[in-house]
Amino acid sequence: QVQLAESGGGLAQPGGSLRLSCAASGFTFSSYAMNWVRQAPGKGLEWVSGIDADGRDDQYVYEVKGRFTIARNNANNTVSLQMNNLKPEDTGLYYCAKARGPIVVVTATPKLEFDHWGQGTQVTVSA
Repeated sequence: QVQLAESGGGLAQPGGSLRLSCAASGFTFSSYAMNWVRQAPGKGLEWVSGIDADGRDDQYVYEVKGRFTIARNNANNTVSLQMNNLKPEDTGLYYCAKARGPIVVVTATPKLEFDHWGQGTQVTVSA
């Protein structure tokens, strides 16, 4: 069955960096776009970034453009999110999510668009 396992969360100071990783198994990883979705305390799910199946197209929500970088390794079935210049508003539970097809979908309703999710990894940005 499909499994997605996130790692790399933790506590960072404002201006600091963290790198999230997601290990995927149970499906043909190179055939699907992959995404990162976050949930801030008391708020709904927010799509953060996505990368297409080939790794040639990546998209970001406006608030993280220029600070976050998504990448994938189809040989190792992993997707990562490098987060630099972190801000307190980046705090939240970050999920790795599999798309239903190979193309990045920028969405306000990630729960409807993505069919498999990991358990999430906590990111806390605080001084």
